[in-house]
Order: sequence, then structure tokens, then C-alpha cells
Amino acid sequence: MENYLYIALFAPLLGSLIASLFANKTKSTFIGILSSFFIALSMFASLKLLYMIYTTDVVVSIKLFDWIAIGNLSIPFGFVVDQVSVVMMVVVTIVSTMVHIHSIGYMEHDKSFNRFFAWLGAFVFSMMVLVMSDNFAGLFIGWEGVGLCSWGLIGFWYHKKDQELTSDIKKSPFSTLSPFSSISPSYAANEAFITNRIADLAMLLGMFLIYWNLGSLQYDEVFANIITLDNSLIIAIAILLFIGAMGKSAQFPFNQWLANAMEGPTPVSALIHAATMVTAGVYLVIRANDIFVAVPSVGNFIAILGAFVAIGAALMALVATNIKKIIAFSTLSQLGYMFVAAGLGAYWVALFHLATHAFFKSVLFLGAGNVMHALNDEINIKNMGGLYKHMKGTATIMIIASLALAGIFPLSGFFSKDLILEVAFGTHSYIIWTVLFITAGLTAFYSFRLIMYVFFGNENFKEFNYHPHEAKSYVIVAMSILAILAITAGWFKSFFVEFITKKLPELNAHLDYSTIYLLIVATSAIVLISIAFAIIRFRKKQTYFSSSFENRFCYKLLANQFYMPHFIDSIVNKSYLLLSIIAYKVFDMRVIDLIVDGIAKIIYKSGDKARVSQSGNLSSSLRLMVLGIVFLLVLGIVLAVASQGVY
Repeated sequence: MENYLYIALFAPLLGSLIASLFANKTKSTFIGILSSFFIALSMFASLKLLYMIYTTDVVVSIKLFDWIAIGNLSIPFGFVVDQVSVVMMVVVTIVSTMVHIHSIGYMEHDKSFNRFFAWLGAFVFSMMVLVMSDNFAGLFIGWEGVGLCSWGLIGFWYHKKDQELTSDIKKSPFSTLSPFSSISPSYAANEAFITNRIADLAMLLGMFLIYWNLGSLQYDEVFANIITLDNSLIIAIAILLFIGAMGKSAQFPFNQWLANAMEGPTPVSALIHAATMVTAGVYLVIRANDIFVAVPSVGNFIAILGAFVAIGAALMALVATNIKKIIAFSTLSQLGYMFVAAGLGAYWVALFHLATHAFFKSVLFLGAGNVMHALNDEINIKNMGGLYKHMKGTATIMIIASLALAGIFPLSGFFSKDLILEVAFGTHSYIIWTVLFITAGLTAFYSFRLIMYVFFGNENFKEFNYHPHEAKSYVIVAMSILAILAITAGWFKSFFVEFITKKLPELNAHLDYSTIYLLIVATSAIVLISIAFAIIRFRKKQTYFSSSFENRFCYKLLANQFYMPHFIDSIVNKSYLLLSIIAYKVFDMRVIDLIVDGIAKIIYKSGDKARVSQSGNLSSSLRLMVLGIVFLLVLGIVLAVASQGVY
């Protein structure tokens, strides 16, 4: 079993290293095929490990070597494959394999084709390190690795200059605030990277507190002894770890980077911003569940924040017109669902929704990529329409994925999302349940608003002289596999529960069957009504919001993402810039430079005055020698007299 662990872990790294050797060479399809092969190899090994652990309940644990060993500090470079990590491994590698195959077609005309696969493979390797590590330090290595790779992939088209936003940011009614008028992939990459580094500082502090008080960062030792710590200390550790999770999973107030990260290639969005990296925060909370179980108050805060993010992101998706940003807001909303489940103690439910969501959301992003590829990178859904007859394969797959996202029976989203609503109701968190219930209706509406705008109605793309075409057959096949999983993943719920509750706590939502059925009927009803409204409204009007409504404040509030971009740009960034300028002109130039330059001038002046002694003249040298001897004799006499106490 250890051999499969090594294959699953290091196969993506090998593919990335080979691709990097040809990063600056002419585009070669073989590099894409080879990279995809190594990811598929990792997928095979992960599936094999899943089968072995399911049938034998054996946990695979290895230590490659001692990473840090200084005094009492001992941190090994080790990995563990248990029920939790193997589920993540399977999800990551399946989605990654299909994204790699899709990328061969999507990036076929890109001159940096080879470099793209080098970054993509490195990201998968980093993600595998993150989920397979048996200690917090190893997890943090993978954590920072995916952050670095996401920076490289979001900013992959770094040569693109700032351009007018094709998103929905409209002119602010506040004269003191100015909207972002331009953005570039480089800006988006830096924003994502810096935002995550801020949150990661809190995570590091949490790890420091763990080691300082428990003397170890190994999961087993930490979770076994965490209860021995003072309650206030556990709360501090839990909060600090969760702040790190908030940054990686783009939870408020760290949510702004996710929407702008859509500037990267669409396969990047499918892999990083739907199925893997953004779910790492949820994985951290699930993995460290023993810490969060000990402090229910922190769990309640996580659940409340998750519900807030879920409905807030869904509201923004209602009015967005950027096809990728609509799906990104949807991802943000579903992450909120996962955090609600984790915050209420239903950790296996959060992991279950994480897995099902990865399949239908990644294929939605890939479908959006097909649409953009067919329309010369057009991203405004109002400029599309009528694409069903031109792209039946993509349309069918995206409709299936949207039904799964909405939670329609018997697709996977129905099984996982309804469970979260049951958890909220069963734990008497009625306000949270109400928020999630409303969000379920909004999710169904904006999902089919996108479908109707893109695939049905008038062919608005003709105004721009676009000539849509379906993606290559192997791209559709790769997407179809994800679509099949989006349909069937929920059917394995009973097997999943039996398997995962050997590691995670069981669900303690006390609901009778009649209440559960009533909740399911209510949720299904609001979802079906929302879908029907989205379809009927479009067929009648072929639009959803009138021009008069779009001029109202409530619409502008949502279209401007609650003015968070404006706040960050005008308040946070400009304040930080002002402080930087003050620090530069006052402290750096007038204090630090003054001290440094003063020391340099003193040394220079003393050297300039002393250099005359090195004239090379024999008489001058003898004279200086005599003066030196006299000085030493006088100094010796003074010291001798002083030592005898004679004055």
C-alpha cells in the first residue's frame, strides 16, 4: 500500500518537472498528454488506496525523513492516508485528470502551453501534500505551495495589460468612491496571493500556539492532548486556524480575491476555484475537528459566517453577467454551506458536500470555458444566447451540472445539500436554516438564469460576428465523466457514511422521518419554483431586470459586490499606500537614511583625514612612530598610577 501512496503523491510532481524542462520551448501536445498521464496515474493509485482502506480499515502512514530536528523540536516529513485524506485524494485527482485533458484542447493555441502544464502539475502535487500530510507543518507546506501555484496560474497571462472590466461593476453612486476601472491577470494574481498571506499569518500563529503548548505538530498527538489545554487557549487556536481557512476558502472579509481570480485560464478556475484549493479551508476545519469540537462557540461563529457568505454570494450571482464570475459566486455560496455543516459539528456532511460539489462545479467551469472558447473569449452572458443548437454536448452537460447544483433529485447535490439543511434544522439553528433555504431558491434561479441566457433565446452573438462551435470530442468525454459523477456521486451516501464515520464524528441531528421528508419537500418545492420562474421569465422577456430597476440602488449594490471592491480600493489600499508613503518619506528618508548616511560620512571623513599618514615619506613615518610610542608610554604610566590609587 505504501507504493500506491508514493505513486499518488509524486506522480504529479514528476509530470510537472518534465513539463518545466520544456516550459520555454515550442508548444508540444505530447507534454499535455504526458502530464495528463501522470495525473491519471495518481488518480489510479488514489482509487486503489480508497478501495484498500474501505475493505480493510487499514490506515497507511509513512515517514520519509526527519525534516526539522533541533533540540526538542522534531518535525518529520510524513504522510497519512486515512478515511478523510483518501476521499480528498480521490476528489482532487479525478477532477485534476479531467481538467488536464480538457486543457489540452482549451490551451492548444497558447504559446505557453508547456509552461501551463508545468504549473498545473505543481499545483496538484502541492494539493496532495496538503491533504496527505500527517502534521500541521506538512499541511502548511502544501498550503503555501498551492498558494504559489495559484499565483502563477491566475497570472498566467501576465503579459495582458489592464483593460476595461468585463464584469458587472458599475459607476458608484458614492462620489468619494471610485470603482475599479481596470484589472489585469497580474493584479488578480497578486491580490489573491497577498490576501491569502494575510490570513496565513493567523494560521501560523495558531500552529505556534499548538507547538508551544503541546510540543508537537503531529495530528495524532495534538488531537489526543488538545483537551488538556485551557479553554481560552483552545478558542484562540481554533480562531487562528479558522482565519487561515477563511483566506483560502475566500470567506468574508477575504472573499474579494476569488471573483477577480477568474482572470486566469478557465481550466484553472475549474481546478483551483471549484474543486481543490478553495476547499482546502473546509478540509482544514474537518481535519482539525477535535479542536473545534472542544470549543462549540467557535463552531457557532463558523456556521453563522458560512450562512452569511452563502446568501451574500448568491445575491451577487443574481445580477452578475460575467459567466465565470457567476459560477465563482456560486462556489463561494456553496463553500458557505460547507462551513455551516462543519460549524454545526456535521463534519462528514461538509466533506460529502465538498466531494459532490467538486464534480458538478468543476464541469460547470469547464463548460463555461467551452462557451468562451467558441465565442472568441466573450464572457458577457447577454451577448450569447441560442447556443444549444451549436453546442449540444456542452449545453447538456452544463444543464445536468446546474440541476445538481440546484439540488434536484436524484442528482448528487440533492443528497449532500439537503443534508446540510437537515443539520441546521436538527440542531435548532432555525435562522441559519431559513437563510440556507432561501439561498437554495436563489441558487436554482441564478443557475438557470445563466443557462437560459447562454443556450436559449435570441442568438445575440451574431451581432459580434462570432461563429460558435462545439469543443473537441475528447474534451466532451472528459467533461462527461465529471457529469456522470455529478449525477451518481450522491447515490453512494450510505457507503460514504459507513466509511467516513470511522474517522469523523457521526451526525447528531435528531429528526424523525416525517420532519426530514417535510424538509425535503419544502426545499425541492422552492428549487423547482425558482427554476420554473427563471425559465418562464426568460421566455417571456428574454431578460430578467428592466433598465429602470438596474438604476436602483439595490441592483447597483449587488452588481458592485456590496461595494467591497470599492472599500478595499479606496479605504484599505489607499490608506496602506498613504502609510507607506509616510513611512518612506519620514522614517526611511529622514531617520533611517540619516543614521546610515551619518555613519558612512563619519567613517569617510575619518579615513580622509587619516590617509595623510600613509604618504610613504620616511621622516613622516618615523615622526608618527615616535608619537605613538610616547602616547603608549604616557597611557601606561597613567594606568599604573591609577591602579595604585595615587593621584
